[in-house]
Amino acid sequence: MRIADMYGGDDAVFSFEFFPPKTAGGEKALRESLRELTSLAPDFVSVTYGAGGSTRSRTIELVTQLKEQFGLEAMAHLTCVGAAPAELTETLDRLEAAGVENVIALRGDPPNDGPFEAAPDGPRYASELVRFIRGQNRPFCLAGACYPETHLEAESAEADLAHLVEKVGAGVEVLITQLFFDNDYYFSFVDRARAAGIDVPIVAGIMPIANLAQIERFTDMCGSTIPESLHDRLRAVADDADAVAELGIEQATAQCRELIERGAPGVHFYTLNKSRATRRVLEALRGG
Repeated sequence: MRIADMYGGDDAVFSFEFFPPKTAGGEKALRESLRELTSLAPDFVSVTYGAGGSTRSRTIELVTQLKEQFGLEAMAHLTCVGAAPAELTETLDRLEAAGVENVIALRGDPPNDGPFEAAPDGPRYASELVRFIRGQNRPFCLAGACYPETHLEAESAEADLAHLVEKVGAGVEVLITQLFFDNDYYFSFVDRARAAGIDVPIVAGIMPIANLAQIERFTDMCGSTIPESLHDRLRAVADDADAVAELGIEQATAQCRELIERGAPGVHFYTLNKSRATRRVLEALRGG
């Protein structure tokens, strides 16, 4: 099923993001999380690439497994990093042959924190990747990323929004936000996007906080901010892992509840291949 068709009804759409593990321990942890989270019947799941497209084959394998073995609607990440047109075509062929209907087209993160470099004749931006896929007359539903607090590399919020208009115009049908912790950023961004003519669903990307140092690192990398009042509460219990996790679940539950009550079409949980926080939040939202 095309994920764009899931939005627009009376109920919020809930989805999860996973990443392909690189170790035996990671494989075990993912299997355990899948058992826990698939029982919650998410509307769809997505599978990331590693930096520089380093897990391309594993992404395709995991997306196929989630669809065939778990019966989940699955969306594959596809990035521009180091991806020549022939490689992109091969990847798209494999996804189409596996019956995957949904792709999220991203510029992607370069390996080893280096500068982004496009492959020779390859796309440099997500909008170019979208046009490449659409130019092949593929049947995929295409999603894209957006940034309520502005992409770190954008010249300005206005320039960032102009690029997003271009990306949607190229053929993106659903947008999923970068993680954020202050809902005012989301609703302000949605208002600006609608005023700019963007009319596709804008899904809230949420990451329940489980570890203070980890979330500080993530927010530094992606340009998101932690509200000072929340940051103070996290610092006060930083030495107690369970207390941090409980606070993260409490905060994410309240954040998601407000998002849904105020009209967000859905929530995409960045699970980090772990089940506890996402399960607790989603059960609370569903009244379980």
